[in-house]
Amino acid sequence: MKYASLIVAALLMLAAAPASARMPELNVKTLCKHRDADAKMLRSTMGQSVDECVHDEEAARERLNSLWSSTEASIRSRCQSEGRSLGTTSYLDLVTCIQMKNDIKPNAKNKAAQGVR
Repeated sequence: MKYASLIVAALLMLAAAPASARMPELNVKTLCKHRDADAKMLRSTMGQSVDECVHDEEAARERLNSLWSSTEASIRSRCQSEGRSLGTTSYLDLVTCIQMKNDIKPNAKNKAAQGVR
């Protein structure tokens, strides 16, 4: 039974790998319109117009494009999963997540090399 579970787990990981290998394509105009509508519904100010939001998301997409291929698949997958589970997936969120995880990773390696726990 355990052997079958391991095989299924391995197959699922292999099936999921190509999806995270490709950078996600998001409709930033729709994303920004939804953010603006949510802000209006909650009677709060979004702090930026839809056009400014689109501009920021497009800039984040460019940054993510340069980060994506140099980021470990496990980090890309984790960031996408976190965004989906929180319902906040955007290019800005993905860039921030990847940068944070990459910042944490070297520090953990340096501490381990120094014997610090």
